[in-house]
Amino acid sequence: MLSVTHRSYCAENEGSEPNERLEFLGDAVLGMVVTDHLYESFPDRPEGELAPMRAAVVNAEVLAQVAAEIDLGAALRLGKGEDAAGGRARGSILSDAIEAVIGAVYLDGGWGPARRLVLDLVADRIEVLDAHGARRDHKTHLQELAARQFGAVLPEYTVDSSGPDHAKHFDAMVTVAGREWGRGAGRSKKQAEQAAAAAAIAALAPALSAGTDEGRTTTDA
Repeated sequence: MLSVTHRSYCAENEGSEPNERLEFLGDAVLGMVVTDHLYESFPDRPEGELAPMRAAVVNAEVLAQVAAEIDLGAALRLGKGEDAAGGRARGSILSDAIEAVIGAVYLDGGWGPARRLVLDLVADRIEVLDAHGARRDHKTHLQELAARQFGAVLPEYTVDSSGPDHAKHFDAMVTVAGREWGRGAGRSKKQAEQAAAAAAIAALAPALSAGTDEGRTTTDA
């Protein structure tokens, strides 16, 4: 039960422990599994192509969608206030919880079961990215997907930088029709925007492939 216990539940139930430590562990396991899978599955791809693919599935937006698909919200232990406020559909809570579940599986069963779980959850997103052309320019492809989904609406990017001039780090966010669809990071503005676009593709493409414009989840602003 620890993996699905939100801190709001702990605030109302003395002696209970939140899932935040498991979330921390699960985040690391998730990243390693996806990195290992990409490295082994695409031996001819350079780092500049693999990094956006990883960012496309190791991000809160996609994890919240995956959690919603398996109805993880129904299993959450929330405080009464958070539950009443719609916490079972809140993107940040869902994405944190699924990382905590991954962390719990890793602790209980080790690398093998954790790897199988992660790939069961996100491998289809990786396949979507590859099928839609991992070698292509992600920004261009996102623009095409956005046109199919929203009409004459272009993706908009916001980029922040940090660090000294010789070691800049860039974080990008992409919105379409006023809604955030993906985030990414990189050593250049272009790389960060490409990673954000890849994340947005992973969020948009499955719904379009299914012939529906659904597939959205509620996320924190």
